[in-house]
Amino acid sequence: MISIDLKERAKKLKYDIPAIFIALKKKETPLGAKLMAAVTVGYALSPVDLIPDFIPVLGYLDDLILLPAMAALTIKLIPEDIMSKCRLEAADMWKDGKPKKWYYAIPIALIWLLIIFLIIRTLMK
Repeated sequence: MISIDLKERAKKLKYDIPAIFIALKKKETPLGAKLMAAVTVGYALSPVDLIPDFIPVLGYLDDLILLPAMAALTIKLIPEDIMSKCRLEAADMWKDGKPKKWYYAIPIALIWLLIIFLIIRTLMK
């Protein structure tokens, strides 16, 4: 069934994005893979989408197609042994479907604070 496949892919993506982030920090990861990992993780954490979610149907296409495609390309660029270690570390980060540590939310909070700051600064001019 398609819905089951999508759920499995979404669950896999939930673990692959943190694994990609961990691979980004490893010295053994090749430079090209690090660059693609930075773009993928940045896009995954970004509150701004290529196509805004409020646009009917098209708004969710980037979440359904673009992010998984970027993750798949990044994973292909990372050597298998490094990626398998990173997946183990990423799996250890989760407990009952939630991050074990609250501070994993800090990058997202910082992005939102930066956006709010820029909006306020623009309005004050």
